[in-house]
Amino acid sequence: MGRVSIKQGVLVLEDGTVFKGMGFGAISTVSGEVVFNTGMVGYTESITDPSYWGQILVQTYPLIGNYGISSKDFESSTPKITGYVISECCINPSHHSSEKTLDSWLTENNIPGIQNVDTRALTKKLREEGTMLGILQVSEEEIDIEILKNRVKNIQDPNKRDLTREVTRKSIDIYGDGKPVVALVDCGVKRSIIDSLVHLGVSVIAFPVDTPFERVMEYKPDGLLISNGPGDPKKCSAIDTVRAALEYGIPTMGICLGNQIIALAAGADTYKLKFGHRSQNQPCIDMETGRCYITSQNHGFAIDSRSLPRGWREWFVNINDRSNEGMIHEKKPFMSVQFHPEASPGPTDTQFLIKRFIKTILKYKN
Repeated sequence: MGRVSIKQGVLVLEDGTVFKGMGFGAISTVSGEVVFNTGMVGYTESITDPSYWGQILVQTYPLIGNYGISSKDFESSTPKITGYVISECCINPSHHSSEKTLDSWLTENNIPGIQNVDTRALTKKLREEGTMLGILQVSEEEIDIEILKNRVKNIQDPNKRDLTREVTRKSIDIYGDGKPVVALVDCGVKRSIIDSLVHLGVSVIAFPVDTPFERVMEYKPDGLLISNGPGDPKKCSAIDTVRAALEYGIPTMGICLGNQIIALAAGADTYKLKFGHRSQNQPCIDMETGRCYITSQNHGFAIDSRSLPRGWREWFVNINDRSNEGMIHEKKPFMSVQFHPEASPGPTDTQFLIKRFIKTILKYKN
C-alpha cells in the first residue's frame, strides 16, 4: 500500500497573524488579497468566478465540497481563485452530478487549499480590520512560518494591476442567433450572464476588455453590456470604451464591476470597501419602488453616490451599509447594478432587470 500524503497548510496575513491547518489541493505557495464569502452554497461557481482573480477566498460555511464538483456549475473554464481557506473539506461527496472531489479538482488546477481553520475567527478579523494581503502555503514538509512572515511584507497588491486584462477573452466570440444583438465587454464575465441573455433570445457578441468602441460598433449591436470582473475599476482599460458609448447614446447596462466602470466613464468616483460584499443575501432597496430585494454579490469596490453627475440617480441602495447598488440615467437608456441579477448562485429575485434592459433596447431600436 502506497504512502499517504499528509499536507501541512499555513495562511499568514500581512499583519503577521498565522492560521495553521491541514493542506489539500495543490502543493504550492501563493499570495493574494484575502477575502471572505458567506454563501451557504455555490462554492463551484465562486471558485470559477473571474471576479476572484488575485484573491485567496475564505468560505465561512463550515462544510465545503459535500456535493462534489460538476462542470455544469462552472462560471469559467477553470478555477480563478488564487487559494482556498475553509473549515472542513468533504472527501466523499454525494450528488448525482458530481464528477470529482474538490480536493482532486484543485490539485489538477494547481490551487492550494487549507482546512481545519477557524474561519469564524478569520472572518471576524477581516470584518474588523478590513481585507488583507496574505500568503498561503501547502506542503508535505514542515513549513517555516518565520520565512512566510518576512515574505508577506513584500508581496504585491493585485489591485494595483489591471486584473481584467488577465481574465478577459482573447478573441471576439458570438453566442446565440437571436435579436436584439448585445455587445458584451468582457471584464471577466460569468458564463451565467451570457447564458441568461441567450436564454431570452438575445444574440451576444463578446469582446476583449480593451476593444475600442469603434471596433465594437463595426458589429452593429443594439445594446452594450459591461460585465463583472476583478480588481480596482480605475485600472480597467474599458473606461474609455464605455465613455464613448455613453456619448454615442447606445443602450448600456453594467453588472457588478460594470456598474463601477459606467460610473467612472460618466464622471463619478469609486472607492474600496472595508471588506466588500461577497454573499448571496445582500438586501438592496429599489429607490424607484421602495421594494427590497435579496441579491447575490461579489465585489470589493463601490461607487461614491455623492459624486454622481447631473442626470444620474441612485437606483438601488444596500440596506446594511447604505452603499450604492446601482444607478440609472434619468433620460437616456443607461442603467447598471452592483449585484448579480443573473444569480448563479443565489436568489433569482432580480432577474427581471435583464429583461428590463432588453425592453429598453427594443424601445430605442424601434
